[in-house]
Amino acid sequence: MKVLAERLRLLRKEKKLSQEGFAKLMGLSTGGYQRYELDERDPTAPLIVEIAKYYNVSADYLLGLSDTP
Repeated sequence: MKVLAERLRLLRKEKKLSQEGFAKLMGLSTGGYQRYELDERDPTAPLIVEIAKYYNVSADYLLGLSDTP
């Protein structure tokens, strides 16, 4: 999902986090997280929920179903 990859990158950069730093916060490997931002792999539904909670946005926003965070 290209929108998801773009929004993950945007939100992470807004928080001034590195990919490695955010991956650690979520309990992921850096390489695994990088694949999400490169749109090579999609995160699981529970992980999308955790990411949305961390960034205080809706899962719909992350998935591109809404333009309102």
